Amino acid sequence: MRRIIDMILRTAAIAGILFATTLSQAFADSGLITRPSKYSVLETAEKFEAAVKSKAPGGWVVFSRIDHAAAAKEAGLDMRARVVIIFGNPKGGTPLMAKSATLAIDLPMKALIWQDEQDKVWLTYNAGAYAAKQIYPRHGLTMPDGAANMLEAFLADASDRSTQ
Repeated sequence: MRRIIDMILRTAAIAGILFATTLSQAFADSGLITRPSKYSVLETAEKFEAAVKSKAPGGWVVFSRIDHAAAAKEAGLDMRARVVIIFGNPKGGTPLMAKSATLAIDLPMKALIWQDEQDKVWLTYNAGAYAAKQIYPRHGLTMPDGAANMLEAFLADASDRSTQ
């Protein structure tokens, strides 16, 4: 009996990992990176904000936090936890917005921390490569490869620090 239970638990764990990997890949194909978090939505949001703020000497700031579930509740509606962190680097973004005002529709960047129907918590953000290949060009701008790589490293670090 114990062997059967162990086998069921291993199968469930493998299925969960495959689901998370598949979900992350599906979002990555659309320019979104989605990572599972071992923390609650609130803890993940706090850790993500702390990760961004730790890079303040490099110009990174957290501009705001939007709690969609709280807004839904005020409207008499229910929604699972959905928190958006708005963050960016004015040192990098301001000169580009000065060249192309419409970039301000896409910047500052956003990270979404959300809870699914199985109460699993996720962190989702636009990939640095997506910004370089899709977001900036639609405003007539280019992002140098070095800048895209630095952005990707920053986002991966902030994501790791807030989800693991």
